[in-house]
Amino acid sequence: MGILVQKYGGSSVADAEKIGAVADKVALAKRAGHDVVVVVSAMGKTTDGLLELARKVSMDTDAPRRELDMLVSTGERVTMALLSIALFARGHDAISFTGSQSGIITNDRHFDARIIEVRPHRIEDELARGRIVIVAGYQGMSYRREITTLGRGGSDTTAVALAAALGAERCEIYSDVDGVYTADPRVVPDAQHVPELDLAALSEMAECGAKVLNAQAVEWARRNKITIHARRTGDAHERGDGSARETVAKDGAATHVRAVVGLDRVVLLRGDGPRLLEVAAHLSLPLLDVQQAPGGDVTAVVPLLNLPDWDRVRTELGSKVPALEITAGLALVSVVGDGLLGPTSYVDRFRAILQRLGAAPKHLAGSPLRIGAVIESSHLEGAQRALHDAFVAR
Repeated sequence: MGILVQKYGGSSVADAEKIGAVADKVALAKRAGHDVVVVVSAMGKTTDGLLELARKVSMDTDAPRRELDMLVSTGERVTMALLSIALFARGHDAISFTGSQSGIITNDRHFDARIIEVRPHRIEDELARGRIVIVAGYQGMSYRREITTLGRGGSDTTAVALAAALGAERCEIYSDVDGVYTADPRVVPDAQHVPELDLAALSEMAECGAKVLNAQAVEWARRNKITIHARRTGDAHERGDGSARETVAKDGAATHVRAVVGLDRVVLLRGDGPRLLEVAAHLSLPLLDVQQAPGGDVTAVVPLLNLPDWDRVRTELGSKVPALEITAGLALVSVVGDGLLGPTSYVDRFRAILQRLGAAPKHLAGSPLRIGAVIESSHLEGAQRALHDAFVAR
């Protein structure tokens, strides 16, 4: 059998008992004949706790991104070592590697780096010796030999990138949910499970707030035609009797799926187009739904999830882009699916639903796979439920 890459999220490894259960699951895959590579996140809310410590010692100023990477990258190292120890206790030879030891090479960004190359030679050597390899997710090493992290959800990216580099049979992503839904079930109680999904649609969902998979990971999967199995950790997929649910995301899968996703904590920028785009590129700002007006002004959405130093970035933007408008306290709500801008346009219907809620869009964008609107954060959950009723529910 071929190489199997498994990734376990923070909730799956939140304590010693859960790490033991993951070790049992990994051991079962090894006994089935796979060469197994396991990517792990930090335990539970460890990353949040480390960032809170950084906030306290920095006295509410923006901590240097390099030092944040040095700090938060320790969380995954704890998990990888504990899982390796648990596997040894079960009679399996295992070895743990950091992201840099695994050959994860990134660009020179801190806190939201992007993988530019994977050199998995040490992993291949250890697999050849019959060992299970445990890799710290979410982290790598820049070409300048600095420790970097890949942004929230970056362990997904580690797993998919390794699956591509190793020519893995598949990549299994384990978390506390059994795959992708047509909306966040915590917000929309009648959200429907999606058993199969095209990677293009999943990419749109991930970019705009879906929490099951990281957007950069989906892009890696699309480029390298990796099939992703999104599963719940406690479900017994090994029985093979179809009793456990999952979402299989692959290139060319049926795309006749609609979903509603929400992304809280975004800001809206509006200003001189050439200058704004130049400064945004210099700051490596993540921009969504960029539109240019006839007069030259550009409007763009900036997610704040991976911008721990937003106060500093905001000040720099304001000083370098004359008359720049920055609006905070906003969220992005989107409908993702086929045919949204076809012969029968749904844009007017989308806008009308939001206006009836008192959530008139401050910015509206569309593509063949998505209609998105920037609204006040206070309306986000209500907007997701109303749009799901209108576009998804049957």
